[in-house]
Amino acid sequence: ELEKLGLRNDVDLHVYEVPVEYQTVQRLIPALWKKHSPQLVVHVGVSGMATTVTLEKCGHNVGYKGLDNCRFCPGSQCCVEGGPECIDSVIDMDTVCKRVSALGLDVTVTISKDAGRYLCDFTYYTSLYQSRGRSAFVHVPPLGKPYTAEQLGRALQAIIEEMLDVLEHSEDKINCQHEH
Repeated sequence: ELEKLGLRNDVDLHVYEVPVEYQTVQRLIPALWKKHSPQLVVHVGVSGMATTVTLEKCGHNVGYKGLDNCRFCPGSQCCVEGGPECIDSVIDMDTVCKRVSALGLDVTVTISKDAGRYLCDFTYYTSLYQSRGRSAFVHVPPLGKPYTAEQLGRALQAIIEEMLDVLEHSEDKINCQHEH
């Protein structure tokens, strides 16, 4: 749906489906970062428990015990051996949530600090680790429970555009501070 809607003109949107497989995530996420050198990667995952569109603040390194679609689980039960327990996104999710909520879309947006210790959290942590925090993760409810594909597409479009805006403004501040 987001591919149909697109993003603002200065943004190249690349959409990939990431299999629910630990080993594929460990191989694919670094390869995508290397191939595209993106300003930001936004992962979107479906959560059967979600009733809102949820912005995840951080990814976790340990506690992965569930088998993936290949019936595999990392023996270490972690994403990156020796990596930090938790990595926060550099995106201020509270600000993004407030801004998107103020747009009056017919979708509720909330914040979370726990993406669930399964492939969503595993993917998010892997991407945060790879990018030094320049990633985001958005959990969405299953289609029709309660939102349509169009509603979710518009919400994701607004969320990503706000994330890019927040990221660009935070970089302006960082660059400004380095110049003095």
